[in-house]
Formats: sequence, structure tokens, C-alpha cells
Amino acid sequence: MPILKKLNNKSPYAQSILKFFTTRFSSSAQYVDPGPFDEPFPDKPTSAYYDEQVLKAGRNGDMATVGYLLNKRIKDGCFNTLKTFSFITNTESSLKNLNPLIEALSRLDKGNTRKYAFDMLIARLCKIRRVEDSLRVVKLIVVKQGSEFRLNAASFHPIVGALAKNKMDEAWKVMDLMRDAGVSPDVTAYNYILTAYCYETKLAEAVAVVKKIEEEGLVADGRTYDALILGACRAGKVEGGLVLLRSMMDAGMHVMYSTHSHVINGLLRLGYYDGTVKFVLACKGKDEMLDKESFGVLANKLVS
Repeated sequence: MPILKKLNNKSPYAQSILKFFTTRFSSSAQYVDPGPFDEPFPDKPTSAYYDEQVLKAGRNGDMATVGYLLNKRIKDGCFNTLKTFSFITNTESSLKNLNPLIEALSRLDKGNTRKYAFDMLIARLCKIRRVEDSLRVVKLIVVKQGSEFRLNAASFHPIVGALAKNKMDEAWKVMDLMRDAGVSPDVTAYNYILTAYCYETKLAEAVAVVKKIEEEGLVADGRTYDALILGACRAGKVEGGLVLLRSMMDAGMHVMYSTHSHVINGLLRLGYYDGTVKFVLACKGKDEMLDKESFGVLANKLVS
């Protein structure tokens, strides 16, 4: 896969990670329990509790305990969260734990336990702006794709979302990487790219993305419309945004709070203060939280 070759030699961790995957993943052995945990577990542990314990073990570099906790938390019904790998930070001392962590994850129980752990690691690396490292993790999973590892579109969402903000060409390459890995891009992946184009008011490119969504037989959802309304309003075409909003409501689609905010901001940007107030009043009474959000945005903008 040509796209994967371009990822080589961009990080000091690449070769050692590959070594871990090619050696550890060839074994069918499950993760070995490191022994009794040194702290008694509560009768009803929570995801927050497990996140705290994983944080302690991770900061101490104890990846054996991290692996033990990741296995046990799933058995206890405490799924991973965005805080699970918070001990991985964008510092040299922390990133030294990345290779041992990947080794530990490679030996977790097969199936969802292992898959979701890798998904959360990919998301964490993107959050701390280590997108290249997240791509290397994906690359190495692709090498061992099969019954032990299952990539899906959700695995790539954090990467596409991070790259679409300022590296659109690379975001599109990741979409190609998904296909090379046997994963079909879903509407959420396209929505990240669409939103970025709409934020920059690149409406021609946005239209091309919508056509791509339709060509691939995908169905536009609330976020697709939200992005298009954002683009229309930022480009000063609020009337078009209102038409899209009406079509959503007529179709019975869920309208996000941010969608109303796009319209409010667009109207105010054009100086249509009375029209903005009328719009907010016309939507009131249907959703208490929406009312709080819309009136709050309107009040703050009018004060400004």
C-alpha cells in the first residue's frame, strides 16, 4: 500500500513498534494475568475508578498492570473512556511508554476488549497531536488484520477529524488508507471533511463531498446538514441555511443545538437583529435545553 510507505521513518518509535507487533501478534496466547492486584477492588467498580487505576499504573510505567486492568474492566462492564490513556502525554518521558503500552494491548483478550483499547489509544494520540503515531498504530494493525484485530470506520474517525482541520490532503489520504485496509468510509468520516470545508466557506468543495456521500450510497445525517448550514451561514447565505433547516424539520430529523446557533450567528453577522429575535422566538417551546442554548447565544451576541 503506497500510502503506508509514506508513513515510515517519521517517528523514533516506528521500528520498535513494528517489532512489537510482528513478534507479539504472532502468538495466539492471551494476556497473562500479572497476579493479584495490590489494591482491593470496590464491590461495584466504575469506569472512573478504572481510569484512575490505569492512570496510576501508566504513570509508573507498569504496563502489565495496565493490561490486567483493561481486561478486567471490560469483564466488569466498565468500558474505556477518553480518559483511559490520559497518562500518555506529548512529552518525551511519557512517549517512552508508548511501545510497552502497545505490547500490552496486543496481548489483551481478543475481540472487543482489544479492539476498543486500540481505538481509544488512537483517539488519545490524536488528542495530544501525535497523529503520525496514531497512523503508525493503524498501519501495524493493518499488517495483522484478521480475527485478532478488527478495524472499522470508527477507528479512523479521530485521525480524519484531526487532519481535516489543517491538513486536508492528508485527511483524504487517510480515507484511501481506510479502503486499502478493507474499511469503507462512513458518513461520519465524510462529515469531518465536510465540516472543515464549510467552516472555511469552501462551498464548491463541500458540494463535491455531498455528491461523494450520495455516490457511495450513504445517507446524510444531522451532522451533514449541520455542516452545510454552517457553511451557508458563514458565507452570508443564511436564506439557504434556513431552507436546509426547514427541510430537516420537515423530514423529522434531529436538529442539533449548534445548527440553530449557526443560523443565529449568520443572521446577526448580517445585521438582521429583529429577524434573529423572531427566529429564536419561532423555535421556542419545543425543547427546554434548546431554548436555553438559543436565548443564551442570542443574548451574548446582542450584548457584544
